Amino acid sequence: MQKLSLANKNIAVVGMGLTGLSCVRFLLAKKANVIAMDTRNELPLRLDIPLVLGELNVAKLTQADLIVLSPGVDLNNPAIQKAIEAGVHVIGDIELFAQFNSCPVIAITGSNGKSTVTHLVMEMCKAAGKKVLMGGNIGVPALDLLEQSADVIVLELSSFQLETTYSLRPFAATVLNISEDHLDRHGDLATYQQIKLKIYQNCQFMVCNRDDILSYPVNAKVDMTYGLSLTKHGFSWDSEKACILLEGKTFLDSKSCLLVGAHNMLNIQAAAALAKTFGIDDQSIRLGAQNFGGLPHRCQTVSMFNNVRWINDSKATNVGATLAAIHGLAPNFNGKLILIAGGEGKGADFTVMGECLKQFVSLLITLGKDGDKIASLHSNNVKVQTIQEAVLVAAKHSQAGDIVLLSPACASLDMFVSYQQRGDCFAQAVQELAA
Repeated sequence: MQKLSLANKNIAVVGMGLTGLSCVRFLLAKKANVIAMDTRNELPLRLDIPLVLGELNVAKLTQADLIVLSPGVDLNNPAIQKAIEAGVHVIGDIELFAQFNSCPVIAITGSNGKSTVTHLVMEMCKAAGKKVLMGGNIGVPALDLLEQSADVIVLELSSFQLETTYSLRPFAATVLNISEDHLDRHGDLATYQQIKLKIYQNCQFMVCNRDDILSYPVNAKVDMTYGLSLTKHGFSWDSEKACILLEGKTFLDSKSCLLVGAHNMLNIQAAAALAKTFGIDDQSIRLGAQNFGGLPHRCQTVSMFNNVRWINDSKATNVGATLAAIHGLAPNFNGKLILIAGGEGKGADFTVMGECLKQFVSLLITLGKDGDKIASLHSNNVKVQTIQEAVLVAAKHSQAGDIVLLSPACASLDMFVSYQQRGDCFAQAVQELAA
């Protein structure tokens, strides 16, 4: 594949987060003439190139030979659209990566579970003795991975990154699932879906969730599937025996895994299918799955105070993630499930949660900007102002054997700096119960 010509080109990098800064470093190394832009009015940065802050400068953008857009900047920004109308090509960091990468890539996207599956694939490849790098939407920016040698690169990709990616050629790829998310940016579910499915373009092996029709490619040959439905082909789940099957035969007993919940059994299947497609042996796949304990803020047990399981699932920033957590946890416990939810809903339709909340949730505690919308779905609800208050209410209504689950179904930015801060505040409040 012919590499993009960058030397002496006038390139505008828009968005000076970690990804944008990685793009600046890469482009300067390729002898491009780089100008940096950011919509924020102040930044604690010192760059050896021009830095334009505040409202995007249309004149400077239209004069560029190329615009490299950070994932956090909306492609529909009027200034960016005017540059596109003027004939300026707009790409993202993953497209730059694709133009210069020669290492096999396993690519993962989806509304929920991306980070868990990405880590699982990495662990499975490591167990097989492979030198594996991981990055993209998680950890290290993709362009920084080009500086290192590896047998395989595992990339987590967001819809924002895929939106400006055209020539990535993954060895294997999957769309884990699709549910409403980022509709405030993408407009509607159909547009969001089509962006996610772009990961399958130019893909050598397609690994697909057979139970999620929205995530399934149309008129394409699928190489391996996974799902919670039983099948004699690919990976599946035997709920009675609580084990993962491959080609209808027992492959992995869930009791040997640190991860819990049906949604995590699906994540293990997806990772196993990707790893197997890449040629990783079955024993290494099992070892990787068994030794991985999960990621912070993703269905993470933070306390067993008074024999109540307190679970931090603050990363559940959309409806689909919260539904997955509830469906994954509730059938495996005999006690009550108390749910803490609410925040910035990003235009999501919460009504799809109604039946699940009525069936599995004993008490619903809500907070944040869109907490009232979620509260209206359950007759037994308590509205609070803070995470600390939510924890105190949950403690008052819980007893041994119960689960208290923070799974907000919303973004955190109406009340917190990040979902991590929200989860940390929850964990701290739980620890203070025992103080």
